[in-house]
Amino acid sequence: MKKYLITLAVIGLVSTAQSQAVRKYSNEFLNIGVGARGLAMSNAQVATTQDVYSNYYNPAGLVHIPNTFQVGIMHSEYFAGIAKYDFVSFAVPVQNKKRVLGFSFYRFGIDDIPNTLFIVQPDGSVDYSKITSFSAADYAFVLNYSQTLPIKGLSFGANAKVIYRQIGKFAKAWGFGLDAGLQYRIKQWRVGFMARDVTGTFNGWTMSFSDAEKQVLLQTNNELPKNSLEVTVPTFQLGAAYEGVFGKKKQFSITPEINFSITTDGKRNVLIAAKPISIDMNAGLDLKYVVGKDIDVSIRTGVGNLQRATDELGKKRFMVSPNVGAGVHVKIISLDYALTNLTTIKDQNDGAGLYSHVISLRLDINKKQKE
Repeated sequence: MKKYLITLAVIGLVSTAQSQAVRKYSNEFLNIGVGARGLAMSNAQVATTQDVYSNYYNPAGLVHIPNTFQVGIMHSEYFAGIAKYDFVSFAVPVQNKKRVLGFSFYRFGIDDIPNTLFIVQPDGSVDYSKITSFSAADYAFVLNYSQTLPIKGLSFGANAKVIYRQIGKFAKAWGFGLDAGLQYRIKQWRVGFMARDVTGTFNGWTMSFSDAEKQVLLQTNNELPKNSLEVTVPTFQLGAAYEGVFGKKKQFSITPEINFSITTDGKRNVLIAAKPISIDMNAGLDLKYVVGKDIDVSIRTGVGNLQRATDELGKKRFMVSPNVGAGVHVKIISLDYALTNLTTIKDQNDGAGLYSHVISLRLDINKKQKE
């Protein structure tokens, strides 16, 4: 019976989700973050991102890639391994490294979901042989572009993304959207701006239920999902950071960064909750030690997901999600690790939450230093 309810809940979610054109948390799989460095710093990357993972955080940072070809790969699992998140990206500097082209692929999915729509027979008996399985997965294919601008230290980047979402054979959606970003560097200061879904991202949903499936849904008091258009409205991110270098041989560096995210889809439970705009904050810190030529190690931490919650006694509490991580870079290989989505409640000793282990890899192919 539990499996039967799970199937109905997933399909019912399709119906509810499509009842409004503009939704909160639409295409949310693209808001999780990529790369263990960024996730360890709670996604505070808009101002300092400067490698292939800039494809996600701010494409304007791609112009700082010092290589002729860079590849990024990430795999992570959420909810005790139920959901799997994969990311692959590459970037190639062109025209004397004044422009950079890139491509990114995302997949966030839950596989082997039991389809128990027909497990209960007309006579009330249960026939387990009727159980099949399906996947609910979100995909994104993103073309990335970046270039330097005439103003020294200023760069621009943009993403054109195609989104495909599928829930078994029941529903699928195609979408298209654009992102744009800027980065500015002056001495050791870094400033970044990112506009996600700047034109609005549109997902057109198509439902495909058989007559028998529709009958089961109606008999279980579920609304039949209909074809619809889902719109993801813009989100704006502003970040600032400082890259400090110290030590006799300048072998130590410290990079704190703070980002503010401005959402336009209505009131959210974030740092500043208002209508129609809410403002969230996340901050991160990267400490790096240069061991030798082309070898360095880093430790990182970050804080984000600031929320107010009510406990079982009706008392308001403040929640925050700290993240931690580490990384090592040896010549052309950078391997990073993050422990993310730790949820604690301020002043509550027994506050514990889910967490995920994230590992990401970056390859610097044909490495050459910028002139």
